[in-house]
Amino acid sequence: MKTKNLYYAIALCAGTAAYCAPANAQDVFVDEATTVTEFTCDPTTHYFSNWRNNWFIEVNAGINQPFVEKGTSTGPAVDRHKMTLTYGVGFGRWVSPYFGFRIKALGGSMHWDNPTGPEYKNGWTRAQHVNLQAEVMWDMFNSLGGVNDNRVFSIIPFVGLGGDAMWNYRDAHGAKPAGTNIYRENGKQKSIQWTLPVSAGLQFRFRLCEYVDFFAEARATFYGDNWNNCAQGQSVDANVAVLGGFNFNIGGRKFNKFNECNYVSQIAALNGQVNDLRAQLLACGAEVANLQSQLPCPEPVVQDCPSTPLMTTVRFTINSDKIMPTEQVNIYNMAEWLKANPDEKVVVCGYADKDTGTSEYNMGLSERRANVVADELVNTYGISRDRLQVKYDGSSVQPYGTNDWNRIVIFSQGK
Repeated sequence: MKTKNLYYAIALCAGTAAYCAPANAQDVFVDEATTVTEFTCDPTTHYFSNWRNNWFIEVNAGINQPFVEKGTSTGPAVDRHKMTLTYGVGFGRWVSPYFGFRIKALGGSMHWDNPTGPEYKNGWTRAQHVNLQAEVMWDMFNSLGGVNDNRVFSIIPFVGLGGDAMWNYRDAHGAKPAGTNIYRENGKQKSIQWTLPVSAGLQFRFRLCEYVDFFAEARATFYGDNWNNCAQGQSVDANVAVLGGFNFNIGGRKFNKFNECNYVSQIAALNGQVNDLRAQLLACGAEVANLQSQLPCPEPVVQDCPSTPLMTTVRFTINSDKIMPTEQVNIYNMAEWLKANPDEKVVVCGYADKDTGTSEYNMGLSERRANVVADELVNTYGISRDRLQVKYDGSSVQPYGTNDWNRIVIFSQGK
């Protein structure tokens, strides 16, 4: 800095000797008007999660009753004597707070009245079946009432498509049911029926804790008329079930969120830094004007000027340790400052915001951020690693009050 001030003084004296016109500060610096840019943003909050998160496993049990051909029976359609136990397991994932999918398996025995003979009298029949469905689920409350990870009660409609196998058709005496009218080419009754059913229903979910939900579910599954090995009357058979069970949420159920309007404040902060630099530039202009007013040049006075305090930062996006192209200029400026001040050292300190990830994960993330910036100074700009002190504070220290600003690496002067 001593040499720099001396050069200023010599340059002013040389300019005066070459051109003796009176100097005016307004001839040297022009204060241009600041251009204000208005930024717009999408106020929509976007939700996302890692593919490993928001999986669940479910177990359930309940009752079901088939609705198929029943001959000339005049009894009620819903008959407790035809209700049987059914059991199910499944797994799935919520890909967003609004939509999810699951693979669900259900199975058990079935009881119904089969038409027997030409008189179409009732014939009690039973069989075993298993059903596998792929279903799409919609969280109605999150979609209509806003996302809430801690909501206690939710209604979840679902629809699906799958496969079903029904076998071991028997009547009340353990023989093949007389009402069966679907045969193989050799004339024998088919022993197993494969169908492609569709399903729909409602799940009522009650949150017990972050990792466990209780649910009650009403569902209907629709089959082709051959499902019960008897084709007659309506072309669609159905099975209605009422279930209860538990969801076990692997790792809990939570989504990260992003709203680009939150970053408008960062742009405003950068504009504030620009205004601060403009103010420093005007102050320098006033100092030059003061020196010009003292022409002819006095003897240069050498002053000790401490190195300029560092204010450089490198920002990162959420859950990332990759340097954005827009932040490379800050690393370049830091490298130029180090080259201009060869006796100085700097501290490179990484941080992470506290609202994303665990403390352990954020500590590793801040370490990676600090190291990647230090590596860039060493490998790209040739700065000696001995002049860099790498630190990382994870999310335990938050330099800024705004959460998103703390995804950052901050330079400071070392000792």
